[in-house]
Amino acid sequence: MSAPPPPPASKAGRNLPVAIGVGLGLGALVLVPLYTYRPVFGGVVAVAIAYACFELTTVLRDAAGRHVPLVPIVAGVVATYYAAYNRGSRALAVGILLSALAVLAWRVVTAAADHEPSSMRLARDLAASVWVLAYVVLLGGFAQLMTAPPDGASRVTTFVATVVCADVGGYAAGVLAGKHPLAPRISPKKSWEGLGGSTVACLVAGGLFFVLLLHSAVWKGLVFGLAMTATAIVGDLAESLVKRDLGIKDMGRLLPGHGGIMDRLDSLLISAPVAYLLLAVFVPG
Repeated sequence: MSAPPPPPASKAGRNLPVAIGVGLGLGALVLVPLYTYRPVFGGVVAVAIAYACFELTTVLRDAAGRHVPLVPIVAGVVATYYAAYNRGSRALAVGILLSALAVLAWRVVTAAADHEPSSMRLARDLAASVWVLAYVVLLGGFAQLMTAPPDGASRVTTFVATVVCADVGGYAAGVLAGKHPLAPRISPKKSWEGLGGSTVACLVAGGLFFVLLLHSAVWKGLVFGLAMTATAIVGDLAESLVKRDLGIKDMGRLLPGHGGIMDRLDSLLISAPVAYLLLAVFVPG
């Protein structure tokens, strides 16, 4: 008796019920500490960024042979984010600079201790280390800066929810009506119809959150929504390009239906500094 044929792959490309359940859990992990005790939310951000660094350094080691020292990066995340939450943007900049120096020194010392002969390999490792700090730790730090003001919960909610709407709106429109590829060489599943869905969802989310949470003008929310659409798609495509170059599908397997932490942070990381600056201008604290 032959085995039953496997079920056809859904157009969604993932286990949708599991993905939704995990997404709701992540939403609770963000909202509960954000609206109860914000320093705990700062800790959640630090843990997420530290684990994202673990995923990225592991992938760089396994797929590209780059050795990025994780210990000083994680120490830098904890120290820098604590300072940024309490002291602001200058503390973030200083923390990133000191973290970069610590990471570079760590890698040079370990290379000398292991008698690694290739200066070119060391240079590539150092470049990868600085890239991880800039791409993940620095960009993620802007979420800490948004958390600190008295209305930090509203700022972070507006930022995260609008970027999530870009993902959800684009995903829904792409699944239902996607026919024209947006960037087929980078991410074949992305479509112009999906981009339209992202834009509409972000405009609605930005307008609503600016009026209801930030008590600001709706036009500012629409500008914010357009900006988050652009940065979210750039972030998504940028990580897709990295994964394509490394020959991998996901950055990790921690989140069923989603991949790794980095696969959920891609749009948020690129969007965070733009959101921080726009909120600072539109809703001065």
